[in-house]
Amino acid sequence: MTNETQEGDRNLSPIRTAGERIRTVTGKSFHRLVLEDAGPVVVEFMSYGCAHCRVIEPILQKVAEMVKDQKKMFRVNVAIEQELADIYAIRGTPTLIMFMNGTEVGRAAGPSPTLAAVLSAITRPFE
Repeated sequence: MTNETQEGDRNLSPIRTAGERIRTVTGKSFHRLVLEDAGPVVVEFMSYGCAHCRVIEPILQKVAEMVKDQKKMFRVNVAIEQELADIYAIRGTPTLIMFMNGTEVGRAAGPSPTLAAVLSAITRPFE
């Protein structure tokens, strides 16, 4: 990814909702917040310039509210955190990766942007 793309992506304002429950993690905080966590963690690999990511964002926020007591949810901006995108072989956005005790247990690339589809994608790997 070029610096021009990264700079352009940073300048796009993210969609924010009043009840935002999904925190952004960086390469520096990923290990501590995701890999060292003892419970279920969902990570959305996304980009603010991605139209599909913008469509799914309000649905992810609703799902995060629904599962807030059982799962932690984070996002990684792949335009800025290219190393994490490479490590996890992210080929398209949005991609959801589910972790349990720091190990990947499931993945959903570009899930259908419906509440039922997203909820199923993030809960199924933990069953």
